[in-house]
This record gives sequence, structure tokens and C-alpha cells, in this order.
Amino acid sequence: MPLSIAVIPWGVIAGSYAVDAGLNIIQAQMMSAVLFAGSAQLVAAEMFKNQTAMIAMLLAVLIITTRHFLYSLAMRDRLSRLPTRWRLLLGFLLTDELFSVCGSQKPEAFDRWYAFGVGASFYLVWNLASSVGIFLGSRFTGLDQLGLDFAVAATFIAIVVPSIKSSPIVACVLTALVLSMLLHWFGVPSALLISALVAMLVGYLTETLQTRLQHKQQASAEPAESQPISTGSKPIIEGAEQ
Repeated sequence: MPLSIAVIPWGVIAGSYAVDAGLNIIQAQMMSAVLFAGSAQLVAAEMFKNQTAMIAMLLAVLIITTRHFLYSLAMRDRLSRLPTRWRLLLGFLLTDELFSVCGSQKPEAFDRWYAFGVGASFYLVWNLASSVGIFLGSRFTGLDQLGLDFAVAATFIAIVVPSIKSSPIVACVLTALVLSMLLHWFGVPSALLISALVAMLVGYLTETLQTRLQHKQQASAEPAESQPISTGSKPIIEGAEQ
């Protein structure tokens, strides 16, 4: 619920941007109800405003939401045993916030009703916030000057920081941070996308290297443990005392 509350300004921005892009009230609300993806909605609204080709808009939304494919793979061991209707429902409700809350749970501790409650509450708050943004955006201008867009960064900070608990994640986060700043500084197109892909690769390689080192340490420790302990006593010859 705290994440749902924190995302209210973000929802207001998404709704107001949709109206500012030229969508009517129904179309703007349907974008939040059907697409249900904050960053993708902002990009789609901006591209619609600039009269970008539909195929380019769809491709951009697909690329931005690619991370949900990774989320679904990570959640597969928790959802694979559920009926199809539950997998479809939770798949639609799967967001960064839902993954941050339920993705760290062990498969045996996963509760589908709890996950549904988290996803449904966020969906409800998101659409209500979007409605407020649509209402305000159709009557007032300059909402983007109020600094509400900081809610986007604040939400992701709240999601990412608690999950930084291992070396691969630290390497991934630092790579994304440094590389995105450098690429943006040099004006490289698609800086965020490139940074995200490189950061994921660095995180994967770091985790692979860490796993190999752990296996090597375990393998080197096993022979030492398997050697018999010498007591220094002479072997007992069977029948010597008879």
C-alpha cells in the first residue's frame, strides 16, 4: 500500500499527459485501464502528441515493457502451478511494485490472494490517480511544472534500494547508474536502453563468476574433509592377542 500511495503523483502525470497529447477523457482513462504501464504511457502519450507512426509507438512500448518478461520468468516457479485464469490475471497485474513485494518470496510462501490484493490495490490507485490527472489536465495547464515527475524516480528508488543485497545486484545498479549518466552526457541516443542492457549483462556475468568461485571453493574443501584423521597409533594385527 505505501508504494501505491507513492505512485499517485505519477498517475496524475500520466493522466494529464494523455489529455495534453490530444486524447479525450475516455481514451486517456482507457490507456491507464488497459496499458497499465506508467513509463510506457508517458512515452506513448508523447509520441502520440508528436504524431509518431503507430508501428514506432508500439515498438517503443514493447521495448520499455520488456522488463516485465524478465519479471514473469523470475515468477514462473511461483505461478506455474496456478490455473490459467490466475496466471493471466496476475500476469496483467504484474508491475515493478508487485514484483518487488512478491518476487522475493520463496515459492512455498507465495500466496496468490496476497499477490492479487497487492496488484489490484495498485491498479485501483493508479486508475484513480490517472482520473485526477485527466480531470486536472483538461482544466489546468502547466502540471508538468509542479515537480510531480519526481514521483517516478522516488518510486523506483524505493523499489531498487531494498533489493541491493548481493554483489551481482550492486554491480548491475552501479553499471546502470554510471553508464546512463555518461551516455546521456555525450548525447548518445537510447542511453537508458543501452545502459539497462549492459547492466543486466554485467549483473549476469558477476553472478556467474560468483557461482563458479563458490563451486571451486567447495570442490577444494571437499578433499581435505574426506581425508582420514591419523591417530598415530600402530595398526592392530588381527589375532595378535590370541
